[in-house]
Amino acid sequence: MISTTTAAVLSAMGAAQPYAGSRPLALKILDLAPPGPGELLVAIEAAGLCHSDLSVVNADRPRPMPMALGHEAVARVIAAGPGARLQPGARVVMAFLPACGHCGACHAGEPWLCSNGAAANGKGELLGGGFRLSDCGHPVHHHLGLSAFASHAVIDERSCVVIDDDIPAEIAALFGCAVLTGVGAVFNSAVVRPGESVAIWGLGGVGLAALLGAVAAGAEPLIAIDPVAEKRALALELGARAAVAPEDAAAAFAQYGSPRVAIESVGRGSVLAQAYRTAARGGRIVTVGLPNPADPFTIPAVSLVAEAKTVIGSYMGSAVPARDIPRYIALWRAGRLPVERLLTGVMPLAEINSALDALAGGQAVRQILIP
Repeated sequence: MISTTTAAVLSAMGAAQPYAGSRPLALKILDLAPPGPGELLVAIEAAGLCHSDLSVVNADRPRPMPMALGHEAVARVIAAGPGARLQPGARVVMAFLPACGHCGACHAGEPWLCSNGAAANGKGELLGGGFRLSDCGHPVHHHLGLSAFASHAVIDERSCVVIDDDIPAEIAALFGCAVLTGVGAVFNSAVVRPGESVAIWGLGGVGLAALLGAVAAGAEPLIAIDPVAEKRALALELGARAAVAPEDAAAAFAQYGSPRVAIESVGRGSVLAQAYRTAARGGRIVTVGLPNPADPFTIPAVSLVAEAKTVIGSYMGSAVPARDIPRYIALWRAGRLPVERLLTGVMPLAEINSALDALAGGQAVRQILIP
């Protein structure tokens, strides 16, 4: 059985940009323990680079160090631990919050709120406890139970959803985070209805996935807000009625009206406050961004009652991965969710630091890394 993996390891947060120079992520050969009960050894086919990865690198989302990063991927099972349901040969998309199945949230049908999965992710461990990665005998933390910027990984099978073999790896990987989170924010958290107006702040991978979901849900009009002209142009191609820079948002809403649903995917308290102020009376404001824990969100408290607005936090798109990933793949097959348009480029894992620069600078939507 494979006992090592080549993984992108972050040893310290807060490296200076450009990352191609400071090289915060180093490819290391790590020892990889065999899968324990209910765990799988997988070979990573492709992994997407997400702002959630960048937020660990730049210390917006502090995590225990050292940590092998990566949380959006597709893989092939090559070995199974005792009692595992999945067996070698299965192809899987991996979700970044393993649901234990027996906590209060899981029993309530809300696995995205699994307390045991969240606790394990926060400690950088697997759901079964402890580490499967080590460097010369020293533990290396897991990123969201996956550590997918690697050739191989040991993961809990409750992180996995089986998919078909015919989906290209660079597309399949997107369903593990960008699509699950963005489309889920539309379908599950906001429950957008046909003809409802929607505005989306931030056109990264999650924001553009939300836009695709809003188009599929029949939102009208659909307004997209982002400072990057190329992303605005893409939003128009994907079905937005208007796509504007932040400084032009007020004029757009004066023309098209206040949105019934406002989705914030930037990860800044000030942008979330702007989305809240802009939403129509009775509107639903959904936030999927991950701001720095010290970043406040400030609104007039009376407006919650007087304007009957609702603020909704959407983690992992309020998704049930085993239910939602197959649904979203079916929409993709039908041509109603063209997630391939989110792809900026495909590159070797060795180029991960340069890819971080492109992400941090706003030049990339989704970059796929191949180990």
